[in-house]
Amino acid sequence: MMLIVSVLRRTGLFEFVAIWAAKKARGRPFPIMVILLVVTAVVSAGLDNVTTVLLVAPVTLLVCERLGVPPVPFLIAEVLASNIGGAATLVGDPPNIIIASRSGLTFNDFLNVMAPFVAVVLVVLVVLCRIMFRRAFRYDAERAAQIMALRERDAIRDPRLVVLSLSVLGVVLVAFTLHTVLALEPSVIALLGGLLLLALSRLDAKEVAVDVEWPTLVFFAGLFVMVGGLVTTGVIENLARAATEATADRLWPATLLLLWASAALSAIVDNIPYVATISLIVADLVEANGGLEHAQVLWWALAIGADLGGNATAVGASANVVVLGIAERAGHKITFWEFTRYGLIVTVISVALAVPYLYWRFF
Repeated sequence: MMLIVSVLRRTGLFEFVAIWAAKKARGRPFPIMVILLVVTAVVSAGLDNVTTVLLVAPVTLLVCERLGVPPVPFLIAEVLASNIGGAATLVGDPPNIIIASRSGLTFNDFLNVMAPFVAVVLVVLVVLCRIMFRRAFRYDAERAAQIMALRERDAIRDPRLVVLSLSVLGVVLVAFTLHTVLALEPSVIALLGGLLLLALSRLDAKEVAVDVEWPTLVFFAGLFVMVGGLVTTGVIENLARAATEATADRLWPATLLLLWASAALSAIVDNIPYVATISLIVADLVEANGGLEHAQVLWWALAIGADLGGNATAVGASANVVVLGIAERAGHKITFWEFTRYGLIVTVISVALAVPYLYWRFF
């Protein structure tokens, strides 16, 4: 996907979208942030979060450059929106797919339970961003006038490459949704798409490869090794089992503990191996409660906690690390604590909102 984005960057398409968004908001920073947040959340509901931020981040950097505003608040807000939006559907976040496979919950079940809650959390995120990043919304009438005078079409440098890139990207995204039918892993599909586009574009392969976030990929490799060690030695499973056994016969306390524990653990370890491990225990708890419909609340508590807990720290979700890498490459370093002080606020409020929501829906 990084290869595809690297080729797209050379077409002028990101500049086109940046100018379009800025003109729609008439050069006002906060409305632009709202547009980008909504687009990011909606796209993340259907695509992998990393893919979404890879596509949106370059547009954001260009918009902020045009407006003369700091891009860091915009990038942080977008990755938070990406993790929130991904929670809305079965395919939006990998933990949801694991939960669905263990529980038998359907795509429509996720839409029915998760999507309304995610819509509320997204509105809350917009309000929080208006408060947390208020200093970033400096309106410059002169820059706004310059943007309104621009023509989006003039930004396209290679129309042929735009069509080619979007065609390959479209095929890759469709293949993502059909990967079980095709018997291909999403990683294989993305790699084939990236190499195909690189070959058809006739661009210099070395120049395109330079844009790949190699430090980010190395970081992921190390992170997954450490998390794999925690899973293999049973540390995560023991913590999860101790927490859930303490409330085995009390459904509402178990729901609360699972919700907050999942959010806390997902903030410090990748939520995919965590959900893969604890889902086995949750299945036993649901069965211990007779498998009744209201006992399904435990699955939703796990989904909300794991999906939204990734917003708490810079390493809580893969998309967070990718955005930090993109920002640093563009000369706008986001430190671990800078991200965390905003992400933690959003996470605590989001998970707190889940408490009355789950009680209303299931109790």
